[in-house]
Amino acid sequence: MQPDNHDEIRVHNARENNLKGISLAIPKRRLTVFTGVSGSGKSSLVFDTIAAESQRMINETYSAFLQSLMPHLDRPDVEALEGLTTAIIVDQERLGDNPRSTVGTATDVYASLRILFSRLGQPYYGPPQAFSFNVASASGSGALTVEKAGQSVAVKRSFSRTGGMCPRCDGLGRIKDIDVNELYESELSLAQDPFRAPGYKKGGWNYRLYAESGFFDINKPIKDYSKRELHNLLYHEPERREIAGINMTYEGIIPRIQKSLLAKDPEAMQVHVRKFADRAVTFSICPECGGSRLSEGARSSKIDGVSIADVTAMQVSDLAKWVAQVNEPSVAPLLNALTDTLTDFVEIGLGYLSLNRPAATLSGGEAQRAKMIRHLGSALTDVTYVFDEPTIGLHPHDIDRMNKLLLKLRDKGNTVLVVEHKPETIAIADHVVDLGPGAGRAGGEICFEGTVEELRHSDTLTGRHLEDKVALKNDVRSPKGALEIRGATTNNLKNVDVDVPLGLLTVITGVAGSGKSSLIHGSISPRRAAEEGIVAVDQTPIKGSNRSNAATYTGLLEPVRKAFAKENGVKPALFSSNSEGACPECKGTGTIYTPLGVMSGVTTTCEVCEGRRFDASVLEYTLGGRNISEVLEMPVGEAHDFFGRPESKVPPAKTILGHLVDVGLGYLSLGQPLTTLSGGERQRIKLASHLGQKGGIIVLDEPTVGLHLADVRQLLSLLDSMVDAGKSLIVLEHHLAVIAHADWVIDMGPGAGHDGGKVIFSGTPRDLVRGDGLTARYLARYIQ
Repeated sequence: MQPDNHDEIRVHNARENNLKGISLAIPKRRLTVFTGVSGSGKSSLVFDTIAAESQRMINETYSAFLQSLMPHLDRPDVEALEGLTTAIIVDQERLGDNPRSTVGTATDVYASLRILFSRLGQPYYGPPQAFSFNVASASGSGALTVEKAGQSVAVKRSFSRTGGMCPRCDGLGRIKDIDVNELYESELSLAQDPFRAPGYKKGGWNYRLYAESGFFDINKPIKDYSKRELHNLLYHEPERREIAGINMTYEGIIPRIQKSLLAKDPEAMQVHVRKFADRAVTFSICPECGGSRLSEGARSSKIDGVSIADVTAMQVSDLAKWVAQVNEPSVAPLLNALTDTLTDFVEIGLGYLSLNRPAATLSGGEAQRAKMIRHLGSALTDVTYVFDEPTIGLHPHDIDRMNKLLLKLRDKGNTVLVVEHKPETIAIADHVVDLGPGAGRAGGEICFEGTVEELRHSDTLTGRHLEDKVALKNDVRSPKGALEIRGATTNNLKNVDVDVPLGLLTVITGVAGSGKSSLIHGSISPRRAAEEGIVAVDQTPIKGSNRSNAATYTGLLEPVRKAFAKENGVKPALFSSNSEGACPECKGTGTIYTPLGVMSGVTTTCEVCEGRRFDASVLEYTLGGRNISEVLEMPVGEAHDFFGRPESKVPPAKTILGHLVDVGLGYLSLGQPLTTLSGGERQRIKLASHLGQKGGIIVLDEPTVGLHLADVRQLLSLLDSMVDAGKSLIVLEHHLAVIAHADWVIDMGPGAGHDGGKVIFSGTPRDLVRGDGLTARYLARYIQ
């Protein structure tokens, strides 16, 4: 009997998101790279179809009870999937924004170190939890009433737990305070409207609470207040008082602002409140634990004179050497496991990190590589590893190292699927699948399948750009001033002094961990950014639900709703599917979801609104012959033309749409949920939302993330137009095309961690290629 062919993963008629019923066979135990422009359907095929179905089927092997406790996964829109193996997803999702999470806790290395110190630390302090900065020491005693033989008996009980949490900062390493200089003008009196906090202007109830409290002479400048008066203004405990004939709770302005403004999620704050919070809230290192998060007892227990706080502050590459020197047979298995994990850190290019670094500060690329560590030493084979642009945040020198790790996983007998744009990683593929030909509705088709060599000779967009080279500029712009950075010591910076020229396209580059972000972001405080007009567009992912879309995120919907309301003489709220205009049946989502317990739920189009999300009466109102639902279905490019016509002219909407067109998102539908967008599309929406801001200096953190080779050219044109319009661009970037196109380059290094933190070059790209640094060598190979 002929055996079945189990050497392929076969996809039949996949229709997830924009996929147009595609079918293909992916070879197992090979490295397959999926390419195509941003939004062409790569993630829809690899993550939302193949990986999602693999994980869903694995979940179905568990009992119904366990499935009820696990995240629910719907079956992807595909006719059939055959030959699937267990999928392990290594994506760009951050390691979380929990302030208690560090690199050590997120990768489980700190758990091993806690065991090590609980066994070998002298003097002995306690079990592993005694070295945890998330466990507080506690003790107590009392009496319990126990029923015995029909009688109630009082039994004494005592409780004691030794934890490692610093009692001053609660294990956070930093203490939060409020800068009182941002709360009021000390030269002014209450009668002169001194408060700077939002909502505390003269005449409002927040202002009257203090001005009419009776605690102060309202004509006396605040700087002349006595200690008692200043305490009453800033820290007074809650107290009921009659203000203007109304019983109100009087409280110091600092605790009042902490409760009313600063306790909110920053993402939920209004823009002016968030700016105030950025200025007013200050963080300082905890004076008791020195930022280590640990109690004095945990810090006092040492191995060979080194505490657990000392080792977590070490650079991982140095920590690996320290662990190798610990010679104690009783914990040999633990030491061997620690050594292997720390060595993997170094091999994967994260040797410059320290274990006490907050996990939330890692970039998407660093987080993805940190997740890889637990898989490198795994003995599992015939697993499908799925990677989402693993070269993000990597210098060309580091990409070579990443490629070796991908090949190592493949050579162990695994299937490796990689969504990628970088030609260096495409070049090592055994098999390439190119999707397109365009993005959004113009994508979702397979344009090419085959080897890298065959791709080079194909007529696809990727094939034509695979061997792209760029020429250095003959003429560079002249600077118009400089952003001065003096004595920078953030993280690994070594007292750096540098002038970042303004009026140019300036690129900050260097290997991962060399100090690029520390140089710029660490030197620009919120106050300095506000004073000098600096706008930072970082890699923080934009948050969105199935109700959020490009129109809501960019603020486009506000002028559109007002235009519809004015045209039809009704309220703007009617034209929001999240407000009064929502379909009463589906509540504005356009779909009805029916949960079926442990089985996959069913999502159907709402029969009342037919997926249009609005009440039928709202759709009778039009602007330029289109109702609000039809407008939200328009692609950005079409909408840009629509809102420029005389009968439907909305200048603010046209301006915002122009920014979206400029960043290459003309194909997106206005109402397409943010949850369906690729990482590159979200990054560009974020960039577009900042194009109209007044800031003269814009800092971009790796704007090429998620961009196809062809899209990079369009990005360079956009960057040029922004500089020509009078903006100063400071771009943190590794992409050689952007470096070659710059007017000025600042190269950090020479290495990562404590081997970096210096400016090793500052000048034009033409001067850079004459040097001998890592960036210079790779750039020299890349240019024509």
